[in-house]
Amino acid sequence: MCSRKELANAVRMLSVDAVEKAQSGHPGMPMGMADISEVLWRDFLKHNPKNPNWSDRDRFVLSNGHGSMLLYSLLHLTGYDLSIQELMNFRQINSKTPGHPEVGETPGIETTTGPLGQGLANAVGMAIAEKNLSFYFNRKNFKIVNHYTWAFVGDGCLMEGISHEVCSLAGTLKLGKLIVFYDNNGISIDGEIANWFTDDTPQRFKSYHWHVVKDVDGHDSKSIIKSIEEAKSIKDKPSIIICNTVIGFGSPNKSGSSEAHGSPLGEKEIILTREKLKWKYPPFYIPSKIYRKWNAIEKGSKFEESWNKKFDLYQSMYPKLASEYIRRMNNELSLDWYEKNINIISNAQKNPKKIASRKASQDALEKFGPLLPELIGGSADLSPSNLTMWSGSNAIKSNSFGNYIHYGVREFGMSAIANGISNHGGFIPYTSTFLIFVEYARNAVRMAALMNSKHIFIYTHDSIGLGEDGPTHQPVEQLASLRMTPNIDVWRPSDQVETLVAWKNAIEKKNGPTAIILSRQNLSQFHRENLKLSDISYGAYILYDSKSPIDIIFISTGSELEVAFLAAKKIASLGYSIRVVSMPSTNVFDRQDDNYKELILPSSVTKRVAIEASVKDFWYKYVGINGLIIGMEEFGKSAPADVLFKEFGFTVENIVNKSKILLES
Repeated sequence: MCSRKELANAVRMLSVDAVEKAQSGHPGMPMGMADISEVLWRDFLKHNPKNPNWSDRDRFVLSNGHGSMLLYSLLHLTGYDLSIQELMNFRQINSKTPGHPEVGETPGIETTTGPLGQGLANAVGMAIAEKNLSFYFNRKNFKIVNHYTWAFVGDGCLMEGISHEVCSLAGTLKLGKLIVFYDNNGISIDGEIANWFTDDTPQRFKSYHWHVVKDVDGHDSKSIIKSIEEAKSIKDKPSIIICNTVIGFGSPNKSGSSEAHGSPLGEKEIILTREKLKWKYPPFYIPSKIYRKWNAIEKGSKFEESWNKKFDLYQSMYPKLASEYIRRMNNELSLDWYEKNINIISNAQKNPKKIASRKASQDALEKFGPLLPELIGGSADLSPSNLTMWSGSNAIKSNSFGNYIHYGVREFGMSAIANGISNHGGFIPYTSTFLIFVEYARNAVRMAALMNSKHIFIYTHDSIGLGEDGPTHQPVEQLASLRMTPNIDVWRPSDQVETLVAWKNAIEKKNGPTAIILSRQNLSQFHRENLKLSDISYGAYILYDSKSPIDIIFISTGSELEVAFLAAKKIASLGYSIRVVSMPSTNVFDRQDDNYKELILPSSVTKRVAIEASVKDFWYKYVGINGLIIGMEEFGKSAPADVLFKEFGFTVENIVNKSKILLES
């Protein structure tokens, strides 16, 4: 027989040994939370190691992701495809055990964590997804969607501001199947947190309308079991279980101190730890009797087999719902989508409108929304400005299904919650705010890109064109920053047709986020041949050629494309041959083959001009070091949009005059 303490010690020592071998990592948290993990993973967690992607599994999120060896040890012991050799390669190149958990790199990892607090936000998103899917798909006697979201958090997660944003919303939405364990060990990197973190955490979470289970002994299995049973009995509130633990539990000289947090214990201390824990085995050795007790393959297979039988009956009674569930959980688009979206775009070309691209985006939602029941939108308290609601929008409330989330003024929380919704599956989330406020959400946007999460970011009020609100609200450097982020496609459309194409590409993109950058002010629609409609999807295309051979190329995006086009016409009237290239997505264009790039931007044409109300430096890669860039070198000013465009040189006259100098050089 193996005691619970011995089973927990297996987690502790695997974690200690891996950190020691790597000479890098965080042993303290895995040692402190091992007892909680043993109870949760062996007695309560519904999962199948042989099928980590089973749709009705419980989701487990390690928000304090620096303690990644805790999770790797659990995955290995319970039977996931994570060998002891991978644990021995902790933090080494190309291993399945990177320094922080990464979704897609390791079987059983639900989300990438490490930036503190974001895992908690992802867990809120997963719980929203579970609750919303259950409203949509479940029927009497058929709980097809019925799982919990569990999260581990540390002091750092609760200090981060994002925790306030997301936990407040979680309480409002009454996410009763979200259960969070707080590792209350009183220690962070700098030492005892009582010197800088004295919040009344139980009262804080009660004020969010959470159920609070406090004073749990995090090293006593009976206390932990009782706390989980209590949390599960509460159906109308998320729960936080406050577990009092000792960081580095079992280390005679480093437990309870910051020395155990982020450094290997050292050989001598590990010997003493083995003695104290009565762990008589060498590094990375787990006895077969302990493996047998931990192994969850048989139990997990029974979980899934039982669900499969239920789903078979469900499928016979509700075939359309079952088919829709499978489609959505497999991240597949409907045949309806593929049959109708092209006609929607071509019809828009035939019916030109002079509207803001934010309005064109709302029109896209009106057209595409009925084809996409998996779309779930939201805005950070700017829905009337972002125009992210459409006639089919139905706000999610605590007791009802919906497809729209009023996130409140919570840009960071919104973005990270939607990452969790995306990672859960069954939805395509889109979120929105002003482009300038991507600064509040930046790390969640980066995490979406890092995780290849399918998440559509809608950013409106995209330039100095927003006008009188002034430089605090006028984005200058944000567009370049987004474009330079790996894995994210950034679209800045110039009219309603390009906006529709941007939406189409975002929806059809299999992996990774998309940012669609939209204007406040009205934009004219360009006439295009049918061929050019398809060319838009390549990220850049020829909008206008005056004649051959080409003397100069204009490249532009968004609201500035119109003034670039008018300036080009003026240049052409002076006898020069000019091409205008619309480049709504630099990222997508960069992925095209060399032949297409040469077709659009022939290397023989060295005189090039980029025109965009954004920072100049980004554009040198397209115009060359000697090219001309009409762009921003400072923050904006408070004034009407037309005044600002003139002030900063976005006029036909200025573009023509500077282009003539370039042509004559």
